[in-house]
Amino acid sequence: MSLNTAHANGGVLIHAGESILLFAENVEIDFHGKDEATFKGRKKGKLYLTTHRMIFNNKHMNDTLASFSFPFVTLSQVELEQPVFGANYIKGKVRAQPNGNWVGEAKFELHFNKGGAIEFGQAMLRTAQMASSNNTGPDQPPAYAPPPSAYYQAPPPAYAPAPNGYYGWAPPFAAFPNQPPANTVYMTDMPPPYPGINGYAAGYSGYAQPSAPAVPTQQPAPSKEQEAAQSAYYDPSRPNCAYVPPPAYYEPPPSYQDHNGKKND
Repeated sequence: MSLNTAHANGGVLIHAGESILLFAENVEIDFHGKDEATFKGRKKGKLYLTTHRMIFNNKHMNDTLASFSFPFVTLSQVELEQPVFGANYIKGKVRAQPNGNWVGEAKFELHFNKGGAIEFGQAMLRTAQMASSNNTGPDQPPAYAPPPSAYYQAPPPAYAPAPNGYYGWAPPFAAFPNQPPANTVYMTDMPPPYPGINGYAAGYSGYAQPSAPAVPTQQPAPSKEQEAAQSAYYDPSRPNCAYVPPPAYYEPPPSYQDHNGKKND
């Protein structure tokens, strides 16, 4: 798991080849077992279930915990709680990724103010099970590594889930019919360094090795041909057409140190 590596421009930052399966708003998260101020207090925001992980984005981006990435390979002891008194919730334990801006492990609880904890939790467990069956790496989570290039606003088809589901299973879209606003999803050209529902994404070259922590850096603007190749997509229902939106590149998300510096000013 990594801290403050999955947000950009008030939206979510995902990998190339990663799809968003479910999107939930008004979700609250609590952490236990960590003394750092970053993990103190209940956080409220948005929760994404992707083909490779869960991502929590804080509603308050000036918080020292702006985003939290939960790769399935870092999760354990995940349970769906249905108390006699009180709302259902998800709980579990997560391990830190090397270079992920925190160390150790923490317990967490996810509360859904609009309901849907059981449906989301069951979908997450099913997705994690399929992803874990594709894991050919070591038991330890891979080190976090920043994307080698800039990120861009992704068109919805680039991260939409498979319309026919996965191996006979489909996410519970009826419980979570909403999708993230189209202008709030950003993507890098870097594939996830851990497996997803369909295994490792194209372009994956092995687990990243620990090195000095870093964050994505802004790169020079690509050529017109490169821009078109990065952002174009094909609609099979219109074989004679291709959509090539004008790409827009942005500043990288703030480093953990910069984020804390602004908070303390």
